[in-house]
Amino acid sequence: MVPVSLLIQRPDPRSLRRRPADDLLSDGTTMGAVELLVKDLDGMIAYYSTGVTLDVLQHSGDTAVLGHDGRVVLRLRRVTDLPSWRPNQAGLFHTAVLFDDDAALARALTSMARFAPGTFTGSADHLYSQAFYFTDPEGNGVELYADRPRETWQREANGLLSLASNYLDPNEFLRTNLSREAPQPTTAPASTLGHVHLQVGDIPTGREFYVDTLGFEVMSDAGSALFISAGGYHHHIALNTWNSAGAGPRAASLGLGQVNIDLPTGEDIAALEERLTDHRVTTRHDGAMLRFEDPWGTLIQVAQAPAPGVA
Repeated sequence: MVPVSLLIQRPDPRSLRRRPADDLLSDGTTMGAVELLVKDLDGMIAYYSTGVTLDVLQHSGDTAVLGHDGRVVLRLRRVTDLPSWRPNQAGLFHTAVLFDDDAALARALTSMARFAPGTFTGSADHLYSQAFYFTDPEGNGVELYADRPRETWQREANGLLSLASNYLDPNEFLRTNLSREAPQPTTAPASTLGHVHLQVGDIPTGREFYVDTLGFEVMSDAGSALFISAGGYHHHIALNTWNSAGAGPRAASLGLGQVNIDLPTGEDIAALEERLTDHRVTTRHDGAMLRFEDPWGTLIQVAQAPAPGVA
């Protein structure tokens, strides 16, 4: 969750410069599934399906894939030989599940209130979205949110998006968005993976890698947190040092396994690979998936976006 006092504080000339199109990720970039390494696979499936309302798209052996309508949000993989993740390490701050509208978000919140009320940690109105925060049974952060219409998003004088963490009353949100008269849906609230929020050791290094090298653009800059995206979205990835300032490379542990990014075409992937090579980032490409690590050892996989309805 973003601290209540968080506001955009200063312009940054690097945020205002015009960058050549071939230095940027495609406007059609989206986030693919987040992989979590878990200890209790059955318990985590129950939390994310019964609580968060994701569908179980696949479950075989030690791996489960969850999402909605073929859109993959989460891959859970059971491991038995790793220690728990420490909150001061680089890694996952939260996985953010985006719901199609406020009514769908309200239905998911009702499900969470019934199934796992003790995992709720807070809520906030971020001006461009309304968000509710949880911590899953193994300590991974979860955000459930819905966007406001893009035409209502506000901008600062420096051109960056306005960002705040204003008070958001969960009960009032539910009263406003749940109608007793409306028929109860028979399917899960429509959702997808909206963004991934990471803990990193320092913001300048994260900015150099994710913005200058990968090709994301800065949308909001709060000093200790950076919000970046492709195509003008408020953020596909966020980076913060609130718990992890000074953290070095990640130790093997439960929690975040990998982050997936989907690009529209093979040409987009080839352009990214060339850019990474130019910046001396080690990559592996098996013909379908481009793999590399960020400065803290988080594995990132880039693939061509699947056709609609294909998990």
